[in-house]
Amino acid sequence: MKIFALIVFIVMYVLMTRFLNKRVWIVLAAAAVFLVAGVLPWGSVPGEINWNVLLMIGGTMVLVDFFIASRMPNRIADFLLNKSRNVMWVTIYMSLFSGVISAFIDNVATVLMVAPVGLAICKKLKISPVPMILAIAVSSNLQGAATLVGDTTSIMLGAYAHMDFLDFFWMHGRPGIFFAVELGALATVPIMMFLFRKDKEPVHSDEKTEVTDLVPTVLLVGIVIALILASFIKNKPDITNGLLCCIFAGVAIVHSLLRTRKKEDMIHAVKSVDFETLILLAGLFIVIGGITEVGVIDDIASLIARVGGSNMFLLYTIIVWASVAFSAFIDNIPYVATMLPVLTGITAKLQVDPYLLYFGLLCGATLGGNLTPVGASANITAVGMLKKNGYEVGFGDFARIGVPFTLTAVLVGYLFIWFVWR
Repeated sequence: MKIFALIVFIVMYVLMTRFLNKRVWIVLAAAAVFLVAGVLPWGSVPGEINWNVLLMIGGTMVLVDFFIASRMPNRIADFLLNKSRNVMWVTIYMSLFSGVISAFIDNVATVLMVAPVGLAICKKLKISPVPMILAIAVSSNLQGAATLVGDTTSIMLGAYAHMDFLDFFWMHGRPGIFFAVELGALATVPIMMFLFRKDKEPVHSDEKTEVTDLVPTVLLVGIVIALILASFIKNKPDITNGLLCCIFAGVAIVHSLLRTRKKEDMIHAVKSVDFETLILLAGLFIVIGGITEVGVIDDIASLIARVGGSNMFLLYTIIVWASVAFSAFIDNIPYVATMLPVLTGITAKLQVDPYLLYFGLLCGATLGGNLTPVGASANITAVGMLKKNGYEVGFGDFARIGVPFTLTAVLVGYLFIWFVWR
């Protein structure tokens, strides 16, 4: 059964790279095969689907539609255009801007909030939004590991290792993983300068867009604050963040109805939800749940531990780069959940501090999703937004930005963590 599940999983990814416009059907077919063949029990499906992520995406998409309609993204675009020398620097500023936000809220929510600004900028400049939106997505994934509240894997590590918010900045008298991530982010700036070196068209904005409604912007800021505060609540329900996003979306709908009395605005906001992306993610959750159920993730963890042996540098290196490779294709949440106790056992036998391996795992697993357009929920969301705007993104298009960005950021973080925490 394990070999069968692995073959189906590999075939699914191969087909997705060849038939991008059919990827939803390919994923759903793989999920159906898993369920019919008994790889994953039917009763496990509700538990395997990450409802929190789906609710966050759906709720934030509704609110973002009102945000776009308020013309605030255009106003922010005017500001950034006036601060930038050319298209290249606009793209870099947008990437860094999304990274800062993503250090404190979920990566998917960050993409949904920042991407409309990028789309507005590209529309003003009459250029393809693909490079800018992909840069926003990969930067969001990078910064998710910077703080305790930036990503689900960070929250998992914090809970498992009894770390608090400040431990990500300074711990046991040493700089925390925050500085590894930030150095990695800074190192990507020259990479982006090279990737977008031809985008030297001068930019400016003579117009000053008038914002028609400030409430959607206030609600988006409210979501950021609410998600940060919620991260400090212990033993909260898993769908807390998703429910918060839906509540804020509901407030936006009520406000719109009271303000304009037009049901068409509410209908448009609901229709703006990218249901294709939500279905794709749900299917992937089922498929990943299947290969986890049959023990593929456990085998990966055991293999890493066995190959690394007692050589700490070799073990650390394998954990970082194997995590990058595996996270490009499998959900990093079950992978990190499996690896944490494995690393604890290894370091206990070697009688060494486990934090070097913990931080190496988080660095590799969080950034690895940037290698492929389906390696992280934020990437899937960004590609879905581009498709809704008429732009198809292939694996090659994504890899052109994702691969050098990822390898650079991981290498810098890998070296920093080793020299600080060895």
